[in-house]
Amino acid sequence: MTKAFVFGKFLPFHRGHEQLIRFALRHCDQLTVLVCASDQETVPGPLRQQWIQETFATEPRVRVQLLEYQESELPNTSETSLPVATIWADRFRQLLPNCTLVVTSEPYGELVAARMGIRHVAFDVARRQVPVSATLIRADRQRYWPFLPASVRPYYCRKVVILGAESTGKTTLATELAAHFGATLVLEAARDLIADSNHFTPDDLQQVVAEHTRRIAQAVRGGQALVIIDTDVHITQSYAHLTWGRELAVSPAVYATHRADLYLYLAADVPFVQDGTRLSATERQRLDHSHRQMLQRHNVAPEELSGSWVQRLARAVALVEQLLTQ
Repeated sequence: MTKAFVFGKFLPFHRGHEQLIRFALRHCDQLTVLVCASDQETVPGPLRQQWIQETFATEPRVRVQLLEYQESELPNTSETSLPVATIWADRFRQLLPNCTLVVTSEPYGELVAARMGIRHVAFDVARRQVPVSATLIRADRQRYWPFLPASVRPYYCRKVVILGAESTGKTTLATELAAHFGATLVLEAARDLIADSNHFTPDDLQQVVAEHTRRIAQAVRGGQALVIIDTDVHITQSYAHLTWGRELAVSPAVYATHRADLYLYLAADVPFVQDGTRLSATERQRLDHSHRQMLQRHNVAPEELSGSWVQRLARAVALVEQLLTQ
């Protein structure tokens, strides 16, 4: 039985890494994927481990192991150097004494294998099969988004949420922003589940939260690095609190799914349009106050947009552009 391993930072894990692992599986019976995470890196090692485990959940021959280390003890570098390869090879031999094969896409693979006294097989060192690197992805996630597996995308996806009371143009702005940036659009679930804002039950709102959460979770794993979201769980909570004086029971996981990188709040300073399903104009002001209180209670600090529709759109575009450069 051949036991092999591959190793890397996987910062982030991408299609090139995935193909490396699939290539390695053709040369062994059992494969250990060793995630090397230093104390100075911002992406948690367990999360990187989870990305690979999810991607290979149906492959029983793959075991994903985490090595968390201190940079004061092990060199954090990808350079091809005999001293560096020697240090790492000695640690690998301690961790994986039964492995007889290492598979890499790096020149230092030969040095590691020689020190360990095992065989090395190289895969796509020139990066021709999958022309990407973690460095390129970190520099421009939008351009290289197709190279990220679905398991990784939620972490790197940028979410923008449009908030506000009824008849303030949330759906219109969300639609225009999504079109402008070529982003994925998540529309408000309540429109599909509640026919009239004057008549709903707590169960109705729980269904809204569940469906909206499902839509967001699906969108952030999709084909675009930017997701524009029309309304979120805080607004649903505001309706509940305004109507019954209490919030819905919502899990931390739901709040985590809804958490955004940018919140845009539309002021209620535009003409009110009654479409037959909305609260009254007077109730809109109460709702606006309730929404603001709910956001403050949950430590959400949105950027407020006011003025004409043109002014709101221009300001929103500028804020999203600023987000995408971060």
